[in-house]
Amino acid sequence: MARDYYEVLGVPKGSSKDDIKKAFRKLAREYHPDVSEHADAEAKFKEINEAYEVLYDDDKRARYDRFGHAGVNGQGGFGGAGAAGYSGFEEIFEDFFTNLTGARGGGRRRGPRPGADRRVDVRVSFEEAVFGVEREVSFERMEVCEVCSGSGAEPGTTPTRCPDCKGSGEIRQVQQTFLGAMVRTMTCPRCNGKGEINPSPCKRCSGQGQVRKQAVLSVAIPPGVREGLQIQIRGEGDAGEQTAPPGNLYVIIDVKEHDFFKRKDNDIILDVTLNVAQAALGDKINVPSVDGDQELVIPAGTQTGKVFRLRGKGFPRLRSDGSNAGRGDQLVYVQVEVPTNLTAYQRELFEKLAETLGQSVQPQQNGNRGFFNRMMDFLGGEPQQ
Repeated sequence: MARDYYEVLGVPKGSSKDDIKKAFRKLAREYHPDVSEHADAEAKFKEINEAYEVLYDDDKRARYDRFGHAGVNGQGGFGGAGAAGYSGFEEIFEDFFTNLTGARGGGRRRGPRPGADRRVDVRVSFEEAVFGVEREVSFERMEVCEVCSGSGAEPGTTPTRCPDCKGSGEIRQVQQTFLGAMVRTMTCPRCNGKGEINPSPCKRCSGQGQVRKQAVLSVAIPPGVREGLQIQIRGEGDAGEQTAPPGNLYVIIDVKEHDFFKRKDNDIILDVTLNVAQAALGDKINVPSVDGDQELVIPAGTQTGKVFRLRGKGFPRLRSDGSNAGRGDQLVYVQVEVPTNLTAYQRELFEKLAETLGQSVQPQQNGNRGFFNRMMDFLGGEPQQ
């Protein structure tokens, strides 16, 4: 039959939680299997752990005090979670063990490491961002050594078992703590966890199994790319160790600023200036676009802030799968320029015009869309025509 839990920990029934924890720490230091010399240390520690799990938990302790072992069956001890992992011991010393070993289970032999990722920046023109382009990129990466085929050993020689870790890839060190002597497991520094060393390292790669080389790739920049977009090319990064997969190449897009085009989402913005005669009388003008010059009809009476839309002359709309769903538009914003340096003849004409227009000032009604509202459309909203 199971022993009384208070007896196991050597504390009276009315003991406080602090007394229970102190008793457990004392017994854990004496009977922990990693440090104890007692023949029955593992069984003893399980019993101690089981008692601590029940008595330190208020709910379990209340049921145990009322019903005995029957009240906590399946709640801890040998039949519950505590028997598998000594969870009560871990609860108290979780931070201690993490600091001691670096990470729980972190000292085990590691497998071949995958290759690291590489990055290359590619600058494209505004038009290339619209239509896409094929670009050749050059970058450095680690590749498998062609002499030793990645083994790190000089041809004709073979790796041998690491004498420090005896092929396990890890070493154990004893460290004195407040619990007593604790065993610390860590990756073997001599073989880096491989379990093997090369007594005759490859001269080409100095035993690393990899060499740095210049790589040249042709990269397809899709239509519609924007500033900062990352294009992933799988398997074109550094080579992995032995059978491990290679890393990836990330192509980062940098779009060169255009002389007069600007981008807003998938639309292209163009500002044009009209003189007062063109705005008042109307005109036909040619405006640039990424598809070549486009004819634009300016109706008579056009005001500053008027927006004209050239449909389908913007950026392709990229879907998540890389395809596109049509193109955005080009938005042409009009600014009417008032002349500042008039010739005598021009001034005479404007004076005659002024006589016919009068000098009254008409305040804008709130319902009318003035220049300020049109500028707000440009900066943050959908243009109104």
